[in-house]
Amino acid sequence: MSHAADPVRTRTLPEMIAEAAEPLPALDDPAFGRLFDRWGDRRVVLLGEASHGTAEFYRARAAISRHLIEHHGFDVVAVEADWPDAAVLDAHVRHRPRRDGEEPPFQRFPTWMWRNTEVAAFLDWLRGFNANRPRERQAGFYGLDIYNMSASIRSVLSYLDEIDPEAASVARERYGCLMPWHGEPAEYGRAVLTEGYRRCEKPVVQQWRDLLEKRLAYAAEDGEGFLDAERNARLVAAAERYYRIMYHGDAESWNLRDSHMFETLQSILESRGPQSRAVVWAHNSHIGDARATDMGMRRGELNIGQLCRQWWEDEAALIGFGTHAGIVAAATHWDGDMEVKQVRPSREGSYERVSHDAGIPRFLLDLKRDEDLRRRLEEPRLERFIGVIYRPETELASHYAKAVLPRQFDGWVWFDETTAVTPLEPEHHTGRTPETWPFGL
Repeated sequence: MSHAADPVRTRTLPEMIAEAAEPLPALDDPAFGRLFDRWGDRRVVLLGEASHGTAEFYRARAAISRHLIEHHGFDVVAVEADWPDAAVLDAHVRHRPRRDGEEPPFQRFPTWMWRNTEVAAFLDWLRGFNANRPRERQAGFYGLDIYNMSASIRSVLSYLDEIDPEAASVARERYGCLMPWHGEPAEYGRAVLTEGYRRCEKPVVQQWRDLLEKRLAYAAEDGEGFLDAERNARLVAAAERYYRIMYHGDAESWNLRDSHMFETLQSILESRGPQSRAVVWAHNSHIGDARATDMGMRRGELNIGQLCRQWWEDEAALIGFGTHAGIVAAATHWDGDMEVKQVRPSREGSYERVSHDAGIPRFLLDLKRDEDLRRRLEEPRLERFIGVIYRPETELASHYAKAVLPRQFDGWVWFDETTAVTPLEPEHHTGRTPETWPFGL
């Protein structure tokens, strides 16, 4: 007795993707953002990127964020950037004065990741959006990451100098043990390995605790200033530990970093009140659920996407981004110069290749909508991850890992061919507000 062929299996996976995909309009078309209304009621929407140097990913995240801010009341944009650097940009978009002696942000490698024209255009829009809004209803721009320890130390001391000079004196003494490494904090990690150096741990943790103990008194005088100082003090404590353990090469340093980013996001939302909602910009490796990738399945790593799902459950939406080919801004080595590199066509059998074979230049795939497609996509496949470093000659080993796409993300944004971000030149300014332009030197 013969059986009819399974109608799902008679369709190829690219054909199923093409049928389920929703073509995306041009990035500057207001209809682009409207396609993301389905996630407009979430507390947190996390927007990924498959590389740190692709213009379409930044422009798409900006378009989605603008729509969520304007039409769904989102008031936090939290990004994979260092807190003190992002705070300079936050002051700019919320029309607040810069602190005396404050250095321009994002001058460390990789400068192009945030000092680019795509980010500048979004910040210009955000500043205009906030211009005539009450302070409590303005949308803010925040950094979640852990690296700029020296700027965080300066911010804590500057805050305490103004609000509690006696406490500032104590903080200077505590942070003094880190000063030999303030310019190159990674050297602190080497000192720990070679000399058993650990005496900075207790004083920097105690400094953070002291700030927390004085929360009521300090916050009553300057709530925003306290949040900034408390996050910077916590960053110093976390960064001290991060640099101390980074040379062990295991999951601990990664997990510390992503846990810090998640806890910082929680603190921002708590400080802004129960109605606050956040858009997060970070790499796919941070915002896709780690439990659905080699990170969690093999290496014991977690990430901010996983933690958001565990904490907010269905109130968190995780949206990944992908591309087949094009050009990207990246370096060959850490601390190397930015190069514009050709992205190799996606590997046969990868999620990127089946997306490319669907034949639609750009689309949104809602990974919860089509159960048949979801089942087909749950077969683990390779997925490409390009960070600030791209080595096409070793791409399979350096930039691909196994993943289960529909468990990793709720949505998948696809651009078949992409271009590189445009870095800002040192002399760049907007022409309209050079005295307040946050990247101005």
